[in-house]
Amino acid sequence: MSTNTTKAQRRDAARAEALALQKKQQAGEKRSRMIVLGVLGLAVVGLVIAVVLIISGGQRTPMEKVENFPAGVVEDTGIPVGSDGAAGTTNDGAPTLDVYVDYMCSHCGEFEALNGADIAELREAGDVTLVVHPVSILNRASQGTEYSTRAASAAAWVADRAPGQFADFHEAMFASQPETNTPGLSDDQIAEVAEQAGVPADVAAGITDGEAVETFGEWVGAATEAAGTDESLTTDGQLSTPTVLIDGERFGGWVDPGALAAAITGEVPTSE
Repeated sequence: MSTNTTKAQRRDAARAEALALQKKQQAGEKRSRMIVLGVLGLAVVGLVIAVVLIISGGQRTPMEKVENFPAGVVEDTGIPVGSDGAAGTTNDGAPTLDVYVDYMCSHCGEFEALNGADIAELREAGDVTLVVHPVSILNRASQGTEYSTRAASAAAWVADRAPGQFADFHEAMFASQPETNTPGLSDDQIAEVAEQAGVPADVAAGITDGEAVETFGEWVGAATEAAGTDESLTTDGQLSTPTVLIDGERFGGWVDPGALAAAITGEVPTSE
C-alpha cells in the first residue's frame, strides 16, 4: 500500500491553560456601602458557582442515562467509518483505528494534516476502519461559546441524519478549524461547512437552530466523561487529544509522516 505525505505541517504546541480568577474588594468609607458590596460579591460568587455546576453537570451525565445516540455508534462513544465514508459502516476484517478528537484542538488539526490523506486512502481501500470519537475537553478555550461541544454535537448530528457525508464533514471541520482561545465557528458557520461537505440543507439547518446540540450535546458530555475516566486512554488521569489507538493499542508515533499508515499495515510495531 502506498502512502501519501501531507503537505501542511502545523506544529502548534501552544495549548495554554490560563484561567485566573481575581477577587478585589475595596473598603468603602461608609459601612452601608461595604454591606451592599459584600452582598453583591456573594451573589456574584453564587452565580459563578451555579454556572460551573451546570456546565460540569452537563459533562458528567452517566452514559446509561443518555437518551439520544448517533445511529451506528460503537461502544457508546465511537462513530465508525468504512470505505464509502459513511458513518455507521465498517471494513470487515480490517484493523480498527480509533481517534479521540476535539475539533478545537490544534494538535488534532496537526494530526489530520499529517495523516488524513493516508487514513482516507487506507479506509477507501478497505484496509482500515476509522472510528471517530468526538469529545469536548476544550470548551474552556472558546471564550464561553462551548465550541467543542457544539462542533462534536454537529458531527454526531451529521452521522445520524446524513451519514453518507460524515467523512467529508469530519475532514472539512479541520480544514476550517478555528484558532484555540477564540470563540470558534458560529453555528451558522458550522452549518455552512456541513453544506459545503455535501450535507443536505435541511440537515444543516438543525445545526444552525441548535437542534444538534439539544439532541446530542448530552451524548458528547457523557462520551467525554467516559473517555476521561478510562485509564487506558488517559495519562496521569488526563485525556489529551488526539488519542490514537490501532486495534486497541495506543500509538504515539503519528507525528512522523507515514508512520501511522505503516503501523496500520503492520510494517512497524504499534506500541508507543
